[in-house]
This record gives sequence, structure tokens and C-alpha cells, in this order.
Amino acid sequence: MPDRPIRSIIEDQRPVTANSDITVLAAAQLMKRHRIGAILIVDHDRLAGIFTERDALFRVIAEGRDPKATRVAEVMTSNPRTIDPERPFGHALHLMYEGGFRHVPVVKDARPVGMVSARDALGPDLRQFISDLDTRNHIGEILG
Repeated sequence: MPDRPIRSIIEDQRPVTANSDITVLAAAQLMKRHRIGAILIVDHDRLAGIFTERDALFRVIAEGRDPKATRVAEVMTSNPRTIDPERPFGHALHLMYEGGFRHVPVVKDARPVGMVSARDALGPDLRQFISDLDTRNHIGEILG
């Protein structure tokens, strides 16, 4: 799993992006609509930053800022660590671990092409775990 290329994880993704002048409220609504924990902030199709649910919590709500009046540019993570889609997923996991964050923008020629998250590490392993449980249950039913 850590050796699989990131491109295989993001191949069906359509990156969710926004401009840095949108409000935190609008960004949060966009994240809710797409059921994601972070959006890529772009400036003329180039990655400018990332805005995450943690940014909303720690930099907006905990600081008493108004989400309707606060622009994402004021609270996003500018110039985040990024990764190329050809790198192995394990490298992204290492970046997340070392940096203490859960999302890594995937960038090709300074343009965002997707995002990987710590949650992506659970996907294949969780599916395999469920499959193994189903197989054990089925065998148990057969053996009685």
C-alpha cells in the first residue's frame, strides 16, 4: 500500500478549489457539500494554499473571528508542502507524520491535480479487513 503511486489514489478525484477571497463560511459550506476536510486555494490555477477544517477551528472559531467576514486568505496555510502524483503514497504519509498535518496537495507543474489525506491510508486496508471478516464469518457458518 505505501508503495502505490499517488496518481492511483487521485485518478478519480476532481480537486475542489476556491479563490483566496472567499469567506470562511463559503469555504466551510463548500467542504460540507463535497464532504471533504480541506480545499485547495488557487490563484490563477496555481496552488496558493490549503484551507482545512483545523484552520476553521483553530484560526477562526477559537480566535473568535467571524466566518462570514473572514477571508480564507487570512487563515489558510500558504505555500503548503506538496507532492508529485508519481511519488509513492508512503512518501505522502511520511510528510504528514513529520509535519503534523493530515492533507497533502498533489501538484503537477504548480497546478493542483488532487489531494491525499491520512484517511486514504485506511481505504484499502479497511476493505481488506472487512473482506477477511466476511470470509471468516462465512467459513464459520459452513463449519457450524
